[in-house]
Amino acid sequence: MNETRTTCPYCGVGCGVVARVEGDKVTVRGDERHPASFGRLCVKGAALGETTGLQGRLLHPVVDGLEVEWSQALSAAGERLRAIIDTWGPQAVAFYASGQLLTEDYYAANKLMKGFIGAANIDTNSRLCMSSAVAGYKRAFGEDVVPCSYEDVENSDLVVLVGSNAAWTHPVLYQRLVQARQNNPQMKVVVIDPRKTATCDIADLHLALAPGSDAGLFVGLLNLIQGTDDWPIARVAGFCGLDAQEIATFYDWFLTAPRAITLYTMGINQSSSGSDKCNAIINVHLASGKFARQGCGPFSLTGQPNAMGGREVGGLANQLAAHMNFEPDDLSRVARFWGTERLAQTPGLMAVELFDAIARGEVKAVWIMGTNPAVSLPDSHAVCQALANCLLVIVSEVMQETDTSRYAHIRFPALGWGEKNGTVTNSERRISRQRAFLAAPGQAKPDWWIVAQVAKQLGYGEAFAWEHPQEIFCEHAALSAFENDGARAFNLHALAGLTREAWDQLEPYQWAAGDFPHRNMVPVDPRLHGAAPDALYPLLLNTGRIRDQWHTMTRTGYVSGLMQHISEPCVEICAADAARFALCDGQLARISSPRGVMVAKVRINDGQREGEVFAPMHWNAQFARQGKVNTLVEGRCDPQSGQPESKQTAVRIMPWQPEWQGELYARVLPELPPSVHWWRKASRLTVASDEPLMPWVKEYAEQQGWQLQLARTDARSSVLAWHHGELMLGFWEGTTLPALAHATIEEAFRRAPETLAERHALLNGASAGESVDPGRIICSCYCVGENAIREAIVGGCGSVAELGAKLRCGTNCGSCVPELKGLFG
Repeated sequence: MNETRTTCPYCGVGCGVVARVEGDKVTVRGDERHPASFGRLCVKGAALGETTGLQGRLLHPVVDGLEVEWSQALSAAGERLRAIIDTWGPQAVAFYASGQLLTEDYYAANKLMKGFIGAANIDTNSRLCMSSAVAGYKRAFGEDVVPCSYEDVENSDLVVLVGSNAAWTHPVLYQRLVQARQNNPQMKVVVIDPRKTATCDIADLHLALAPGSDAGLFVGLLNLIQGTDDWPIARVAGFCGLDAQEIATFYDWFLTAPRAITLYTMGINQSSSGSDKCNAIINVHLASGKFARQGCGPFSLTGQPNAMGGREVGGLANQLAAHMNFEPDDLSRVARFWGTERLAQTPGLMAVELFDAIARGEVKAVWIMGTNPAVSLPDSHAVCQALANCLLVIVSEVMQETDTSRYAHIRFPALGWGEKNGTVTNSERRISRQRAFLAAPGQAKPDWWIVAQVAKQLGYGEAFAWEHPQEIFCEHAALSAFENDGARAFNLHALAGLTREAWDQLEPYQWAAGDFPHRNMVPVDPRLHGAAPDALYPLLLNTGRIRDQWHTMTRTGYVSGLMQHISEPCVEICAADAARFALCDGQLARISSPRGVMVAKVRINDGQREGEVFAPMHWNAQFARQGKVNTLVEGRCDPQSGQPESKQTAVRIMPWQPEWQGELYARVLPELPPSVHWWRKASRLTVASDEPLMPWVKEYAEQQGWQLQLARTDARSSVLAWHHGELMLGFWEGTTLPALAHATIEEAFRRAPETLAERHALLNGASAGESVDPGRIICSCYCVGENAIREAIVGGCGSVAELGAKLRCGTNCGSCVPELKGLFG
């Protein structure tokens, strides 16, 4: 047995993880010593051990569809990039990186693109989630510096969550807040969000304001603090669609609280005026004095594990490294430190405009590292078309197939979590080590190594002659301290001289935010979103994350336990709108905009405002047919930050009642005909079609030489396919989706049924013995379903605590507690 202290690769909370390897099995637990999480993990973090297998991994370099050796792949990349640079110049090349990269990877990529290729066209998927927060902080403080820590959340009197469903998106930090509120009954919590989310479970006040109107709410509060009357409460109420008394209550709480902290994330940032919204929040903290002291401040929660590290190394196209800018002194400083005469002199293309430039043919080569822009960028059809027509697409990835890698001419196999070695920085500026505890599989390599080898191919090898990530980290730290006279808060001088042993043993380190000599109030003119609902597209679509999935599901989508809570693309709509558009709970619907269409299952939820719908952003072509929400989203961007407005899109919705629906299990899931809609759920496909799929399934199984066991009625049919006594495939189809004993079916693939009764029951999708259907899984940590919970409530459990004592639900990460409370009616 071997245990390794490392860091979770999911959200920006940055939880500590202890990974244990026993043979070929990996298990994880929370690291009690890590100051971000103190031993807690959310359901995704707790399942990390199940994501370390090699299913679907890219393990060899690929050039033009053929597996090759590294020397050939690197030579091809170098030659093709050099030809493009020599013909069209450095501006014809771009990198698109990721908050999934480690800081050392990020630093290497930024140095190569900006410092030696000589253009600033390196941007990152952090542009899609954090760049408005960056712009807000830089305008207010002169630097991208977060002025708060998690301890401030626990030591405040008023916690305001704005555009943040932290209970699902930052669950461990949310649980710290839950515990703090229990310890301090005087603490008040305000949630500001158009939707009633799980985060509202602990809210003393929920302000369900009109989408995009947040700036008006905070400008009104600023006016009250300053004693002006440009935005009186009556005007704020009209602008935000809120009751004036609710607004007055919030304002009174903020003014009278000795300490107040505001937590904000994508609901603020992902807006065509996101930077102004961030500054509206910052303004009220500066004006009220609730800033730069314990329990106070504007706290932007980062979405990704190393979005902050990417910001530190200058991973955004409009930044230089180490919090420096495209200004003469900074340009000179970075060029001298790197020893280059080729440093980019002007900002580069930001994410949306970068892919627009690819579409126009201005950018001829793009290297995409650890991200999936064909899914995550708005107007994803246009992104795919741009990539399809790009002269050179290079992808560094852990997975063999992604929506983006299908367009790659060169694919580099990168290391995954558990194999990487480096650092990440979380939301509170805390640097933690991600340590490798698994050997590199196949020919997979670290991202920094791949970048350095390509740099060598381009003739810049001397500046990239690192042999270990510790050398890169120390160079990064030294640059942060280089000619830093205190004007830049970001300064890692204390870490610049770490030996390899000291770096290996580095404990979580939080760099200081400084004393904030610059405190600028930024004028904000509130304006609503840029979406324009009309008779053809009458609804506003909001997008976001769900509890158990992460980004485009390349890790979480293959873990069966994480597919139980919400297992397919869904669209949430209130009952009034459901009636208006003839929708029923649980049926399928088509949601469309001028850019595309997605298919999702309807979930009636009266936490939705009328006239608005919500859909999660995770599903993609690997896990669903027509499940991509960003197919619908328009690429409107904030002019300051370049961040797209992912939260408001005008759409329409129509019911779809397919003629047939079914569930398909197989040891190797087949590629279905293009007319069939499908949703992958770990080991199975849920399918829907206007024609029966059974004839195709039977033909497919017969072509494999399998023996078939069939059953059929007018409304339902099923087939089991066997080979040498093993179950190879099972398919159940009906005019409505068949209700199946999924646990029994999964067990049959591990161990074939022995009796005739068991086989007949399996053919009907049932269990031969008595078993209780757990129902929809509410608690993913312990696989506790709704039916079992309701039975326990009927049997006498009168509280969430009693349910936890009986069934264990709600006793681990706590994310399911709001839903458990809801079951008590």
